[in-house]
Amino acid sequence: MRKEPLHIIKIGGNVINDEASLSEFLKDFVYLSGKKILVHGGGKKASELLKSIGIEPKMVGGRRITDQATLEVVTMVYAGLINKNIVAQLQQNNCNAIGLSGADGNSIKAHKRIVKDIDYGFAGDVDVVENKTFKVLLNNGLTPVLCAITHDKKGQLLNTNADTITSEVATALSKDYEVTITYCFEKKGVLTDINNDDSVIEKIDTEKYKSLKNDGIINDGMLPKLENCFYALNKGVSKIIIGHPAVIANTNQLCTTLTL
Repeated sequence: MRKEPLHIIKIGGNVINDEASLSEFLKDFVYLSGKKILVHGGGKKASELLKSIGIEPKMVGGRRITDQATLEVVTMVYAGLINKNIVAQLQQNNCNAIGLSGADGNSIKAHKRIVKDIDYGFAGDVDVVENKTFKVLLNNGLTPVLCAITHDKKGQLLNTNADTITSEVATALSKDYEVTITYCFEKKGVLTDINNDDSVIEKIDTEKYKSLKNDGIINDGMLPKLENCFYALNKGVSKIIIGHPAVIANTNQLCTTLTL
C-alpha cells in the first residue's frame, strides 16, 4: 500500500527577514495540498539582535557557537518572535497552524553536543523525534510549525540546526508517510557561482556532492545543509528539493534536486 504523502518545507535565509517575501511564501504554503510541516530558521535575525546588545555571533563551519546568553536570544527569536509571527500569518490565511519547539509535546529530544575539537556550547544533536505527537497533530488537521529549539528532557533547551531538525523529523516520519523535503531560501538552488543566481546545479547525487565539496564549490552554511540532505535520503526520505520559495507553487521553477 502506498504511503500518504507528507511535505516538509524548511524556510530560512533572507526570506524570513523580508516581510514581503515571507508573506508571499506563506500564502503559497497554505495552498500546498495534503499534510505538511513547516520548519523555520532565523539565524540572520538572531545574529542581528545579538549584535544590537553587544554580543558578537560566533560561527564555525556554518554552525553557531551557543553560549548561555546566545541561547537565551535564539530561543526568544526562534521560538517566540519568528515562530508566532509565522503561525499568526498562517492563521490569517486559514491554515490551522500550531507553533512548536522540540520541548512542546516532547516532540524532539536532543543532547548537548559532545565536545571534540570545538565546543559548540548549548548546541543540541537530535536523539528522538516523537512520531506520535506529529501524527496526532496532522491527523487532526493541524499544521506543525517547528522552530530550531530542542530539549534534553532534563529542563535544558538546546539550539539545534534547523536543517538537521528538518532531516530528523523527515526520516522519523518516513516510516509512516512518503516524505518530500523542500529547503527554501533566497537562491534558486545550489550554485556553482554564489554571485550568479542562474548557475544552479540542477541534479546532485552522492558522487557529485563529494566532487563539489572537494573543489570548494559547496562550503560554509551549505555544507551542513547537504550533509543533512544525504543523511535523510539514506534513511528513507523519498525526494529532496533545494530552491527559491516559489518552487512550492511552480513545479517548473529552476531548482536543485538531490538523489542518492
